[in-house]
Amino acid sequence: MYELLNAFTGQWKTSGRIPAADMDISGTDVYEWFPGGHFLQHTVDVRMGTERHQTLEMIRADEAGGSIHMHAFDSQGQYTEMTGTCENGKWIFRGNRLRFTGSFSESGRVLSGIWEQADENGYYNHFMDIRLEKM
Repeated sequence: MYELLNAFTGQWKTSGRIPAADMDISGTDVYEWFPGGHFLQHTVDVRMGTERHQTLEMIRADEAGGSIHMHAFDSQGQYTEMTGTCENGKWIFRGNRLRFTGSFSESGRVLSGIWEQADENGYYNHFMDIRLEKM
């Protein structure tokens, strides 16, 4: 699983859209191995509309279970836990009421996908389109 996480490493130009809010997303994502190589550190600095959002996320692989575990802390004071898997090149991240499905381009220089958000009945609805392009 650690080898699969290497695909994320680097600096990325981030763009996207939240259709329901008629809001664009732009900024950067950076993935780098934390000293020791046990955790992948992910920092996010984006604008959603006019509002700036910053996040620090720590990611670790569970080799035995074939999944990854993510713990994120953001500038709005939110803490989020998610788990992720990769099957046949498709990445799925799941958290409390959030789900991402996406994949890398053949060159590995673009990661794109959609975020969905669950409503009060547990039904997932399209929330955000996202695209990361390696700089």
